[in-house]
Amino acid sequence: MAKFLGFTHNHCFIMLFFISLSPLGLAQYEHWPYLPGYPEPPPQVYQPPQRPTNVPKIQLRLAGQKRKHNEGRVEVFYSGEWGTVCDDDFSIHAAHVVCRELGYVEAVSWLPSSKYGKGEGKIWMDNVHCNGKETTLAACTSNGWGVTDCKHTEDVGVVCSEKRIPGFKFDNSLLNQIENMNIQVEDIRMRAILATYRKRVPVTEGYVEVKDEGVWKQICDKHWTMKNSRVVCGMFGFPSERKYNTNVYKMFASRRKQHYWAYSMDCSGNEAHISSCKLGNHLNVDAEKNATCENGMPAVVSCVPGRAFAPSSHSGFRKAFRQEQPLVRLKGGANTGEGRVEVLKNGEWGTVCDDNWNLVSASVVCRELGFGSAKEAITGARLGQGMGPIHLNEIDCTGFEKSVTDCKFNTESQGCNHEEDAAVRCNVPAMGFQNQLRLSGGRNPYEGRVEVLAERNGTLRWGTVCSENWSTVEAMVVCRQLGLGFASHAFQETWYWHGDVSADNVVMSGVKCSGTEMSLAHCRHDGAHVSCPRGGGRFGAGVSCSETAPDLVLNAELVQQTAYLEDRPMFMLQCALEENCLASSAVNTSITSGYRRLLRFSSQIHNNGQSDFRPKNGRHAWVWHDCHRHYHSMEVFTHYDLLNLNGTKVAEGHKASFCLEDTECEEDIQKQYECANFGEQGITVGCWDVYRHDIDCQWIDITDVPPGDYLFQVVINPNYEVAESDYSNNVMKCRSRYDGQRIWMYSCHIGGSFSEETEEKFDHFNGLTNNKVSTR
Repeated sequence: MAKFLGFTHNHCFIMLFFISLSPLGLAQYEHWPYLPGYPEPPPQVYQPPQRPTNVPKIQLRLAGQKRKHNEGRVEVFYSGEWGTVCDDDFSIHAAHVVCRELGYVEAVSWLPSSKYGKGEGKIWMDNVHCNGKETTLAACTSNGWGVTDCKHTEDVGVVCSEKRIPGFKFDNSLLNQIENMNIQVEDIRMRAILATYRKRVPVTEGYVEVKDEGVWKQICDKHWTMKNSRVVCGMFGFPSERKYNTNVYKMFASRRKQHYWAYSMDCSGNEAHISSCKLGNHLNVDAEKNATCENGMPAVVSCVPGRAFAPSSHSGFRKAFRQEQPLVRLKGGANTGEGRVEVLKNGEWGTVCDDNWNLVSASVVCRELGFGSAKEAITGARLGQGMGPIHLNEIDCTGFEKSVTDCKFNTESQGCNHEEDAAVRCNVPAMGFQNQLRLSGGRNPYEGRVEVLAERNGTLRWGTVCSENWSTVEAMVVCRQLGLGFASHAFQETWYWHGDVSADNVVMSGVKCSGTEMSLAHCRHDGAHVSCPRGGGRFGAGVSCSETAPDLVLNAELVQQTAYLEDRPMFMLQCALEENCLASSAVNTSITSGYRRLLRFSSQIHNNGQSDFRPKNGRHAWVWHDCHRHYHSMEVFTHYDLLNLNGTKVAEGHKASFCLEDTECEEDIQKQYECANFGEQGITVGCWDVYRHDIDCQWIDITDVPPGDYLFQVVINPNYEVAESDYSNNVMKCRSRYDGQRIWMYSCHIGGSFSEETEEKFDHFNGLTNNKVSTR
């Protein structure tokens, strides 16, 4: 694997930290190499389980429409041909036997009814009964080989754990009988050989090595192809492969004795993982039974990194870049390279239906965006539901397309809804960012005081981050950098978390992030000139992370349909005046004879995320407003703004969340939050909260606004008080025309739902010129 450079301190803490992570958190760490100077333990000797003599030899593989490399339809090679297994009486015990026989530690689950597509040929096993301790599926009881009343619609599939059995040895006893046998190795890595690549992050060139029987081995390049290189580059987070200088590597190989793997690799080039590639030719062996590579040398791959990961001369990687408007984007994902797939069609962004969504199509999306192949093709809107049209359905890619829009697909999406939005998790290069940061003192690995590794006086040391102006946006970057999902809270005091005392000193201050950075070091900060009046220690910045987050989206259509004007007498607006819901000139308006002109509308706010939206403060901190006789759980929940066409505010309003509750929900979802009787407040996933047009403060006071053309804008959760998976869709914009008596709203839409070009035409300006109401 690629080396993670520049990190040689605190091995003990880091190792303990990883051991305590949940399986989800561990997924990206399990292939980490041992660090330079840290002795790699001797290879574990894998003892293949003894097969009873009366049990026939079989070979297994996972086939079909995969969404992860470690899952698929169970296929058995017996009596000279491949066949399937029927799902009747199949159990998790049988799934464990299958996965262990394939070299995985255990099974996660199994799926009936040909979930990975219908197989072909014989159905070899039916009514399979295993106790889970069998050494091979052939040792489990069944009706007998080929005795079945099943059809291929009942073919069973399994999902295995990603973790491989240490020291796993490939059983090659049936190799001569089987064509197209899949590769089964414990692990694979790309090891930098030349000094220029050993110093570079990420490592983009080096030997391909596989771990077989607990030992790393090179692959002979005699049968190596660029298709193989493409697959290996994709696994390590790179979109494509390139040629390299063979002469340098020939010279290097001639000086060292190599330890070759006994086989070659035969990939088509569109596989997402080498386990889907076929095993190539068997190498010749020498007198000592070692594989030889006559007139050859170890196979080398050289990969082209995506723009976000391309090494640059001054810093080793690009901190930021501006892409041309892409045709595809990922939304709602916690980590770099994951999210709901959205495509641009006719200037409008829309989602992809998950029918037939698989690793091959998902890999086209990943490579198009500058990542490697897909680690997982995700279905069922597991990374949140999108809004707007569903552009593509039943995507069928070969795996070599430049864009997913070049694949075959069905533009008709009947029967699809946003509960079937497809998403992806891509392979990304190992940048080593997670080595530069840690959470200390928390009750679990998902929370703690933020401690960063910084260079001071020529040495690397751990220290805290100044908590002044520390917010959810900065916390999001920390959680992403550590691969722990989204931020759930940002803390400016951490006295209750006892971090490492030696790391109490502040080494980073003035941190200001945009929220899209891959590392806290990429955010603006004070550099070596640290300034933090409160100091570190108990005032060090802290975070808590979560694998999921809510995502609030306003119904733009309802705003457009319900907008109207009302001239409301001032004597009916005293509570609104007290809560600052009127323009500043309202204090001079006569209570007895005056009135205010109000632009009223309804708001319907959906939670399309993966977890409930809850107020930042608990009930103990809610503020009682005596005039309106209710509690405010968030003092500023929405901003309402009227802007002129050069982007200056001419009127504004704001709405406190006096009642966050589930007004309505989608079918099969239970309401959880109700404001009555001082109840818990929030918005459940799949539910929405409605603020009707006829309640106080659900307006903008436009009494002082002259007739003309304007932009109307609503921003939910404007201060980012509560973490969300996507803040870009918290803005809703409309064009509006006011003639002094009537108002028209049109072209209402959610932020980010149109192309940049369309948005710029809509706004007539690049951004707000200021954030204050102009005085006339």
